[in-house]
Amino acid sequence: QVQLVESGGGLVQAGGSLRLSCAASGRTFSSYVMGWFRQAPGKEREFVARIYWTGGNTYYADSVKARFTISRDNAKNTVYLQMNSLKPEDTAFYYCAAGPAGSNSYYWQYNHWGQGTQVTVSS
Repeated sequence: QVQLVESGGGLVQAGGSLRLSCAASGRTFSSYVMGWFRQAPGKEREFVARIYWTGGNTYYADSVKARFTISRDNAKNTVYLQMNSLKPEDTAFYYCAAGPAGSNSYYWQYNHWGQGTQVTVSS
């Protein structure tokens, strides 16, 4: 059974940084794509970034490009989202997701989800 567990959320001032972690277990993820999505109250779930577990190819939403970095540690089966220069509009519940090869920026492409972690950025 695939399990994704996020951690690292919290409250930070605008301009600050946070690093989210997603610990993955339950299967071999070498062929998978790992993604981060976020959802603010009253808004739809929004793509943030994704990484190919093998090869490390990355892709970002324009809104976070140059501020956020997605990475993975194969030995720890963990995916990270380093968030710098945070803005109040980054406030949302952040979810980690795993999907088959070819998954990209659409939430329906991902078939495994974590429970999420709250990120709040104060102005």
